[in-house]
Amino acid sequence: MLPYFQINSFLIGPLTIQVWGLFVSLGILTGIYLSYRLAKKYFISAQVLLDMAVWALVGGLLGGRIFYVLFYSLDYYLLNPLDAFKFWRGGASSLGGFFGAAVAAWVFVKIRHFTWKESLPYLDIGIVGLWLGWGIGRIGCFLIHDHVGRLSNFFLAVNFPFIGIRHDLGLYDSLLGFVLFGVFLLFFKPLVRRGWGLVTGYSILTYAIVRFFLDFLRETDLEEFDIRYFYLTPAQWGMIVIILTLTFLLVLGRIRQQKNISK
Repeated sequence: MLPYFQINSFLIGPLTIQVWGLFVSLGILTGIYLSYRLAKKYFISAQVLLDMAVWALVGGLLGGRIFYVLFYSLDYYLLNPLDAFKFWRGGASSLGGFFGAAVAAWVFVKIRHFTWKESLPYLDIGIVGLWLGWGIGRIGCFLIHDHVGRLSNFFLAVNFPFIGIRHDLGLYDSLLGFVLFGVFLLFFKPLVRRGWGLVTGYSILTYAIVRFFLDFLRETDLEEFDIRYFYLTPAQWGMIVIILTLTFLLVLGRIRQQKNISK
C-alpha cells in the first residue's frame, strides 16, 4: 500500500500556490508543447494546432463546469445559482471537459472551413499531447486526494487516516493517461500510415472503456460520495455514449475503407 500524504498548497514568498491548479497548468503547457513539436515533425501547421488547442481548452473548462453543475450538484446550485459562476471554488467534471473540448474543436473546424479529413491530423497530434497533459494534471488530483475510492488491499491503494486503505482514482487516472500517452506515441507512425483519425479514435475508446470500469472503484460508504443515476456515475453514462459513438464511427470508417479498396 502507499503511505498517506496530502499537499494542497505551498508558499513561494507571499504567493500561495494551489497544487491542483499547478499540475493542471503544467499538464496543459506540456501537452500543448509536445503536440506543437509533433506538428512540426509531421509538417502540420503548428499555428492551426495551437489555435485549435486554445479553443479546446476554453471549451473544456466551460464544459467541465457546466456538467458538474448539472449532473453532480444541481440541487445546491438551484438554491445558490450565482455560485455556479464561482469556478475558483472548485468543481469540474472531466467528462464535461471532454465534451466541451470536442464541441469547441468542432466549432473551430467549421469556422476555419476544414473538411473532416483535413481536421483528422490535428486531432491525432493533439490527442497524444492531451494524454501526457492528462497524466500530469491528474497528479494534482492524487496529491489533494479528491477522488477517494473503495476500501482495498491493492498495492497502489492509499492508507488514508481514519477511513482505511482505499483506492485513489486520481492516481489511477493519472497512470492511465501516462500509459495511453506512451502506447499511442509508440504506435503513432503505424496507425497514421493506416489513416489519420485512428490514434484519436482508438485512444479515446480505450480511455472510455477503462474509465467506465474504474468508476466502480469509487467509494459509496462515506458521507459525500459521487451521485449515481441507476447505479452508474454520470461519467459512466458518458463513457457508454462515447464507446457506442466511437465504435460506430470506427466500424463505419472500416466499411468505407473496404469499399474504396474494392473499387
